[in-house]
Amino acid sequence: MARIIAIANQKGGVGKTTTSVNLAASLAVMENRVLLVDCDPQANTTSSLGFDQQKLKSNLYTALCGRSNFEDALLPTAIPYLSLLPSTTDLVGMEIELVDKMLREYYLADLLGPAAGNYDYVILDCPPSLGLITINTLCASHEVLIPLQCEFFALEGIFKLMKTYEQVRKRLNKELKILGVLLTMYDARNKLARQVRAEAERCFPGKILETVVPRNVRLSEAPSHGKTIINYDIRSKGAEAYLDLAREVVKRKACA
Repeated sequence: MARIIAIANQKGGVGKTTTSVNLAASLAVMENRVLLVDCDPQANTTSSLGFDQQKLKSNLYTALCGRSNFEDALLPTAIPYLSLLPSTTDLVGMEIELVDKMLREYYLADLLGPAAGNYDYVILDCPPSLGLITINTLCASHEVLIPLQCEFFALEGIFKLMKTYEQVRKRLNKELKILGVLLTMYDARNKLARQVRAEAERCFPGKILETVVPRNVRLSEAPSHGKTIINYDIRSKGAEAYLDLAREVVKRKACA
C-alpha cells in the first residue's frame, strides 16, 4: 500500500510545488513507483513537468466528477516510475460543487483508494489555501510534509495549518500524521533565515527535517524548461537537497 503524503502550507510561495515535483522525481529515480497528484487549480505542478493544461482532455477535475476514468487521466513523465495526475484551472469549480455533497471531504480519498496499491508513494501538491480541496487532500493522506520558507511571517502560516491539521485528525482522518517540516529557500549567510530555523525548531521540536533546501538558481530555472531538477541539473545543490530529502522520507516515520 502506498504512503500518501500531502505537501501542504496555505501560504503561497513557500516551495510546495517545487518540493512536490522534485521529491516525487527523487523517489522515482530510487525506483519507487510514484504518483504525483496536482491538487492545485493553478496547475503549476502540471506545467512544471512540461504539460500544457489547455490540451488535457482528462485531469483530476474530470476524474473527481466522474467525467473520465482515473486511468485515462494519468500521464507518464520523463522519469521512469513517475506518473502524473494533472490539474487544470477547472479544478477551482470543485470548491463550489462539493459544498452540498454528502461526505464531501472524502472525494479525493475515494478516487485514489483503489489505485493506491499500484504505487509506493503518492505525493499530493496542495493549493495555497485551507479550502475544501486542501481538506480533501488531508483526508486522503497518511502524512503531511510542511514546507517552511525561511522568511518573515513564515511561521504564522504553519500555526494556521496546524489548527486545521488538528481538526482534520480529530474529526475526519485519525490516521493523519506529520511527516515533518521542511526548511526551504534557506541561506545560512542570512541572519533572518537562521532565526526562522531556530524558532521553528523551538516551536516544532522533533518535527524539523534534517534536510534543508537551499536557495538555488537551478531549482528556479527547471520549471520553465518543463523539467524536474533531476532532469535539468542533477549535480546542482537543489538536486542534492531533494535526493537527500527522498532518502530521509524513506527512512523517517511520521509523528503525530
